[in-house]
Amino acid sequence: MKNWEAVKTDEDQLLQLKRLTCQGEGLQLEFKLKATHPEKIVREMIALANTHGGTVLIGVDDDGSISGLKYPEEEWMGVAALVSNCKPPIPYHLSLIALPDHRFIIRLDIAESDRRPHLYTTREGSAETYVRVRDMSIKASAEMEEIMRRQKKKKDIKFVYGEHEKLLMEYLREHESISLEQFRSLTKLNRFKASRKLILLTLANVITITASEKGDHYSRK
Repeated sequence: MKNWEAVKTDEDQLLQLKRLTCQGEGLQLEFKLKATHPEKIVREMIALANTHGGTVLIGVDDDGSISGLKYPEEEWMGVAALVSNCKPPIPYHLSLIALPDHRFIIRLDIAESDRRPHLYTTREGSAETYVRVRDMSIKASAEMEEIMRRQKKKKDIKFVYGEHEKLLMEYLREHESISLEQFRSLTKLNRFKASRKLILLTLANVITITASEKGDHYSRK
């Protein structure tokens, strides 16, 4: 957006904004009051791109109240610098919504990406990626990252249905889900082999992976 000052109030944009804020935060919608911590906004953008896409509204409080930004260009500068370093580039569209009181909302519409996973390099130099779960953006595990990377190749996945796979499916008949550590305990496999098996079964659509703040959970399709 080259000329921030030229943006005028648009009634259709305001109506769409009010409809969005009334929905509340969710799988495809995130509110940020300010861009004080630009890295957090970039993480939200990555999570949405890695999942089902969505919208980030900067200038809206967690409860949906529309506060707006007095100096949107300054707020955006820090985010723009970090977004430009994400690999591969995040597919997003930036628009500015002018409020009647000379304040503004930054709207970021992020497309569901076919180039995921998108990576963010932290100040410490490590590359991280995120996924969206309900109204949260969660750091993706190594397993989740590999699954995202291999899913886009759309190749047939072959696996052997052996003793360990049988134990897993028997366990999932009686339990809603299983974690990597639980699978290791069940099969006595080391972490690498247990991880490989769960990744292959997920890619083969035998099981599904769900991220959480306490770690991934695998369940039957």
